[in-house]
Amino acid sequence: MTDAVRPHAPARSMADNASVAPLVAIMARLRDPVDGCPWDVAQNFRTIAPYTIEEAYEVADACERDDMAALKDELGDLLLQVVFHSRMAEEAGTFALGDVVDSICAKMIRRHPHVFGDGSGGPGSWERIKAEERKAKEPDPSALAGVALSLPALLRAEKLQKRAARVGFDWPDEEGPRQKIEEELAEVVEATDAAHVEEEIGDLLFAVVNWARHKRVDPEVALRAANAKFERRFRAMEAMAGDGFAALDLDAKEALWVRAKRGGKPPKG
Repeated sequence: MTDAVRPHAPARSMADNASVAPLVAIMARLRDPVDGCPWDVAQNFRTIAPYTIEEAYEVADACERDDMAALKDELGDLLLQVVFHSRMAEEAGTFALGDVVDSICAKMIRRHPHVFGDGSGGPGSWERIKAEERKAKEPDPSALAGVALSLPALLRAEKLQKRAARVGFDWPDEEGPRQKIEEELAEVVEATDAAHVEEEIGDLLFAVVNWARHKRVDPEVALRAANAKFERRFRAMEAMAGDGFAALDLDAKEALWVRAKRGGKPPKG
């Protein structure tokens, strides 16, 4: 096994990875406590984490728009986040970028024995090996252990449900979660105060995610598409109305909405 894939390689300098050496050097300069940028020097893992999440979403957005120029830029921004975190870790003496690369290379090889090993297991080995690794390092014995609290709520709901399903806690078919939506919707209507309404709407959203999972629909992808459709139609309404859109009454706006759904065509008759 080469140095690039050793699972327990000693810590290396970030500059060892020549392909990102210029970026590594820039980050080292920015983090220099004497001559660096005060903002960059002041950051820590917690303050940078929101930027890391934001950059990941911007990568996803570029992919959604099939914008390769934007994707190139956004991947660079995301790579900067990896280098930033790794630089701070190196300063703390815990790990460096080379260790990050070693770790992911070892993981990819370990989880693909059907490619890099003896050919056994098949693609399904990924989840089994991942579960074994999680069990070995996670003191929490729950099937739900390790589902990050920082995940977007929609994604975390889906992951929690999938984990529960792996140990047999799941509806046998899609009819169960569909009926659960009706039940939760009724409970929203019956809720008597703001806190109760919030709780029941949360339960309703959770049930919708569950139904989407049984329908084999990614709820995040579905909601992103719905957002895009709403934005597209709303902008079409604004374009048809011109500067007077905000002053229109609701009936007029609804008529524009119907036209926007029809591609801008007025109703027949």
